[in-house]
Amino acid sequence: MNKSQLNELQSLFPADRLLLDEAERWAYGYDNSRKHSLPDAVVFAKTHEDVKQLIEFCNENNIALTARGRGSGTTGGTVPLKAGIVLSMEKMTNILEIDANNRVAIVQPGVTNLSLQQAIGEQGFFWPPDPTSAAFCTIGGNLAFNSAGPRAVKYGTPRENILGLKAITGSGKELITGTQTTKGVVGYDLTRLIVGSEGTLAIITEAILKLTPLPEAKQVLQAIYKDIHSAAEAVSSIMAQAFTPCALEFIDGKAMDLVREFSKSSLPLDAGAMLMIEIDGPEISLEDGAKKIEMAANNAGLISFSQAITDQEIDALWATRKSLSPALRNAAPKKINEDVVVPVSRMPELINGLDKISEKFGINIVNFGHAGNGNIHVNLLTNPENPLHAKNTEPCLAEVFSLVLDLNGTLSGEHGVGIEKRDYVDQEITPNSLFYMREIKNLFDQKGILNPDKMFPLQE
Repeated sequence: MNKSQLNELQSLFPADRLLLDEAERWAYGYDNSRKHSLPDAVVFAKTHEDVKQLIEFCNENNIALTARGRGSGTTGGTVPLKAGIVLSMEKMTNILEIDANNRVAIVQPGVTNLSLQQAIGEQGFFWPPDPTSAAFCTIGGNLAFNSAGPRAVKYGTPRENILGLKAITGSGKELITGTQTTKGVVGYDLTRLIVGSEGTLAIITEAILKLTPLPEAKQVLQAIYKDIHSAAEAVSSIMAQAFTPCALEFIDGKAMDLVREFSKSSLPLDAGAMLMIEIDGPEISLEDGAKKIEMAANNAGLISFSQAITDQEIDALWATRKSLSPALRNAAPKKINEDVVVPVSRMPELINGLDKISEKFGINIVNFGHAGNGNIHVNLLTNPENPLHAKNTEPCLAEVFSLVLDLNGTLSGEHGVGIEKRDYVDQEITPNSLFYMREIKNLFDQKGILNPDKMFPLQE
């Protein structure tokens, strides 16, 4: 940005909503991918009109604009690759309406997932998407990346839990999409096109969310297996029976070893994998549901099966799962976390294949995640100073992606594409589909100012 443009920007936004000092701008140049690019300026929006005004300014001056929630994404999706302006939504924190009669809430994008859950929980509802970072991440970020979390196995992703949006395209056009009703087929579904588009088509300023009544009761079940293959087979069996769990988490033996080191977990030493299973619904149905889950989970590799009913027991079981992220941070100098998805019935093949890839390249691979959807977080634990790791990391990752696609899977279930998976996208999306996606991008954002160089492979 030149001096004239900076002066104009200062005339549009007050000093308390504009960062120009390099030290202050620095913190807005990265996300949880740890990649970084310094923006020329940071603007804090408070209203729909603020966003529209900034987009118009960027269009007139051909300045890149990257929208950002709280920066908890892991794929570099909010890193401002072409500098320009970062638009922070962290001050757009109003819950505009909670309509319990119609089971909807209307919110600004800067509302955190946790604060929304607390507000609607007081009226007996919840919003199903529940990423691990729920205490910090924003609804806008959840929508931009279609970030779901464990409950998606029963309740769906943000795309299934949103009714409509207010947004502004990269070309400055205001959009109101969707409905406030749970049925509606008038026109194209622009709402779900924008959800998951990673801020490349339009910037969301309001969202109409579909709420779900809080369940009457819940139980958490834990199944421990002698090996990962037995656990993977159990996942397929559990998802094939009639009682659908609201969460089904998979943790492999390597992850369990890390948990033992990090926490005071009492996991048996001969355990090779574990399933965390949460069920919910009317209290009268849970006992029968737990029995059905236990029957499906029972195979030759099962070591133990336990139930937690009280809050204390539930917290104790989930403590193991929550120990994973901090444990992985200490396990290797660099962690590459990929959130691949395969059909649930092909999970055993995925786990077998990942074992072979790990052995082939000499890189430790730790697996855990939302097994009920086939959404496994594949963690490559590497040391950039290790010559073997430095040589093999990229080929190892490429082979992981190739395996996933061979199993009719997808490269990302909830983290998005951003920068990290951008160069692999054309292996999953056909040339014709990619062509029309680029055309849609050009239609929404004619000058290409919104979050440039993300999602799709770069063109020469």
